[in-house]
Amino acid sequence: MLNFDELRELAADVRVFVDVAEDKAEALRSVIRAYDVVLAIFPSGDGMGLHVIKGKDILDKIAKSCTHAIYSHTAIAVPDLEHAEALKYLTTPPEQRIAA
Repeated sequence: MLNFDELRELAADVRVFVDVAEDKAEALRSVIRAYDVVLAIFPSGDGMGLHVIKGKDILDKIAKSCTHAIYSHTAIAVPDLEHAEALKYLTTPPEQRIAA
């Protein structure tokens, strides 16, 4: 079960890390590389929207097996779903973009 307060706190930590970095794009890429699962969070009509930036295969395996798994995760706040999709596209290696 997702804890939205935890996701908000993680996204705030990521925001601070990126804000203090000299190269903000590289800082964001570093965050995404460092975690198994990265979720984009954004405001939506129902409260909070979610989009998987990285780790969909891990989440699918957990859902299909109905078990718990240990994985690292974080969240990145974006303004909307379009920005979440763009972030996913821009941080996916080119060879994987073609397969998707």
